[in-house]
Amino acid sequence: MLGVAMGLSFFLLLTALVSQLVVAVAWGVTSRSAGYPDYARSAFAFERPSGMVGANLGIATLIPISFLLMVMVHRVSPQWLSSVQARIRWWYLLACLGIAVVSLNAVLALSTVVDGPISFSMQPGFWGFLVVIVLTSPIQAAAEEYFFRGYLMQAMGSLVAQPWFGVVVSSVIFALFHGTQNLPLFIDRLAFGLLAALLVWRTGGLEAGIAAHVVNNVFAYVIAGLTTSIANVKAIQSIGWVDAAFDVGGFAVFALLAWLLARRLKLQTSVDLRVLTAR
Repeated sequence: MLGVAMGLSFFLLLTALVSQLVVAVAWGVTSRSAGYPDYARSAFAFERPSGMVGANLGIATLIPISFLLMVMVHRVSPQWLSSVQARIRWWYLLACLGIAVVSLNAVLALSTVVDGPISFSMQPGFWGFLVVIVLTSPIQAAAEEYFFRGYLMQAMGSLVAQPWFGVVVSSVIFALFHGTQNLPLFIDRLAFGLLAALLVWRTGGLEAGIAAHVVNNVFAYVIAGLTTSIANVKAIQSIGWVDAAFDVGGFAVFALLAWLLARRLKLQTSVDLRVLTAR
């Protein structure tokens, strides 16, 4: 519980500190003629690429936070956050990225039958945002997985003998930390957290969750930049039940395929801690 409290505290502190620092530096280098309060407001609304850089790098601090907690609080190598083999299984991660691209976008295409066809209209400054999305959004998504499904799920799961506790509690905290949201959006994010946590439990690593998170975030922002604006995605606080159902359905299809692939490949899903202790 001490590690969890420290992790959440460092998350709130460092995310804000790093994001503010990045935006302040960007303002000082490129826009000192403009007032900083207005610049910062537009940046953090994702009307400027610097705000997205700051937000993503702020969230990226969850990786070193998780590693430090493992070493300083639990005296365990941070390698065990990645998988039961104490490493990222890159071949499985790459395969899951392919599955996520196909399954999540197939469900998105299906949703256009209900919502209507997508109208493309590239927002101003899209190419600058695209560079930021490609370079930093995968790091941001992986960082959330390392903290919520890697560290937090293990820490909370160690409190009781049954894995479900860590799965549920880490997923609820994950959904709550996304800020103001209506009930369908909260259920959407909670469902993603639960499915990603179940995949960690059943595949023995973070790879599938990272893949789904990366593809979801990258494509959400890219499509927004090509249709409405990236700021619109950032400002979302509510969605309808139909949209939530499509999102959860897409995540469920991905989770099933990723789990079946793990079974097909006979991935190691557990480790005998007594053997490790003996070593």
